[in-house]
Amino acid sequence: MNIIDKLASKEDMVSPGISACVGCNVELTLRTCMKVLGKNTIYAVPPGCMGGVGVVGWDQESGSKIPVFFPLLDNVASMLSGIKMHYEHIGKKVNVVAFAGDGATTDAGMQCLSGAAERGDKLLYICYDNEGYMNTGYQRSSATTKYSWTTTTPISKVGRGGKRQHKKDFPMIMAMHDIPYMATCSPAFIPDMVMKLEKAMEASERGLAYIHVYNPCLTGWGIQPDRSIEVARLAVETNFFPLYEVIDGKFVLTQEYKHPKPITEYIQYMKKFQHLNEYEIADIQQMVNQKWERLKKLATL
Repeated sequence: MNIIDKLASKEDMVSPGISACVGCNVELTLRTCMKVLGKNTIYAVPPGCMGGVGVVGWDQESGSKIPVFFPLLDNVASMLSGIKMHYEHIGKKVNVVAFAGDGATTDAGMQCLSGAAERGDKLLYICYDNEGYMNTGYQRSSATTKYSWTTTTPISKVGRGGKRQHKKDFPMIMAMHDIPYMATCSPAFIPDMVMKLEKAMEASERGLAYIHVYNPCLTGWGIQPDRSIEVARLAVETNFFPLYEVIDGKFVLTQEYKHPKPITEYIQYMKKFQHLNEYEIADIQQMVNQKWERLKKLATL
């Protein structure tokens, strides 16, 4: 039985979303993750788009078959640390998982997550990165790509506008914490995601395991719903979001292209980039190339 058939045969732990935007892959990602993790799981969903994918708004009739917490703040990593310690104290083995959004991880939640990594807390932390600041709408955050327009970095007739800094490389930041396992995933590559989730579950018994799932927000960035998986795939095929894992400090490329596609094939579908000129596009391409070369060098060490 192949990975997809095996996944399809597993029980859904989360009901289909009732509030998710049409075409959004956050529901696909959450349901895939929870299928792999199974019933022996407790997870938390801090503020963000994940709240609309079928696990909230049902009062006593929850959309989740496994225990789920909805913390009001983005200190989810420290909260789950306490929950994990409780179950260890009573001698019960359980998967303790965070499913957090990008801004809620890379900005507001960063210190709590970094602390959990430093302490070696036995958690699995999944960041769903759609490059939209999850707490306050589409404001500029460190999860936002360079040159993107946002509500706080608008495009105007007077100035070019758009965010002027490169996006924070959070997967690399987490890898540098020397945690047992770190991986990047995409909903366009489900078999790869499943294998990494299984590795992360095992690694989380030794310390913090971190998975970074990338898929641009359709509504926020003006992507047509029927292009959802295509755009996610192009992010990988252009090396804008490379797929790799770090196992106890060892970098491993899990998807490599001899002739990666030009970045223009990825950004052409997003309205947030429609204002770019050739120099700005070239700058993004240069950034992608530099980061890919650095990653390849790390994978040979």
